[in-house]
Amino acid sequence: MADVAFLGLGVMGYPMAGHLVKNGHAVTVYNRTLAKALKWTDENGGSVAETPAGASTAKDIVFCCVGNDDDLRAVTLGEGGAFSSMRAGSIFVDHTTASAEVARELYAAAAEKGIAFIDAPVSGGEAGAVNGVLTVMCGGDEEHFESARPVMESYGRSVRRVGEAGSGQLAKMVNQICIGGLVQALSEGIHFAQKAEIDVDIVLDIITKGRPGRGRWKTAARR
Repeated sequence: MADVAFLGLGVMGYPMAGHLVKNGHAVTVYNRTLAKALKWTDENGGSVAETPAGASTAKDIVFCCVGNDDDLRAVTLGEGGAFSSMRAGSIFVDHTTASAEVARELYAAAAEKGIAFIDAPVSGGEAGAVNGVLTVMCGGDEEHFESARPVMESYGRSVRRVGEAGSGQLAKMVNQICIGGLVQALSEGIHFAQKAEIDVDIVLDIITKGRPGRGRWKTAARR
């Protein structure tokens, strides 16, 4: 079992960190709003740190799931950032949906300190995080990925390495492009049904039961 930290307890991070505890890992959490971190420990155990650096000290793996590139830079390179306290040989795994550019930037910054960096955005939404069945798309060195993969499987049904640093973020972009195309097609279909004056609810119920990819159609329809 690993001694880990989790930075960012938002919609996705909160349940993901909980799955780490359920799988026997020792977890220290950090959240910008301290009250939320304290609530998490009340529910899950573990411990709280008031800074990313405090959470990351002497950890085997530091996980992160924040809002965007700037948030990610702040918790890694900013004052009290995780990179300032992580030990050489440890691994930083970023689950933020961010840019490939920032992933490559932080990979290089981590390497200078002897730290491994893996960009690992996730797909599956809040339900996937709560149920521990996320898809995790990873970029980074294969050796470090293989070290972190068993721990990520605490909340990931599919945890795959795509390629070098930034590749995980690029794979997530492909995922979002495909979902965007699906939503656009569904919107066109609903518009057509409305113009044709047929019952949209009935039509959606039919098409979500009539094709192998019906799960994706249902998800898009709910959106």
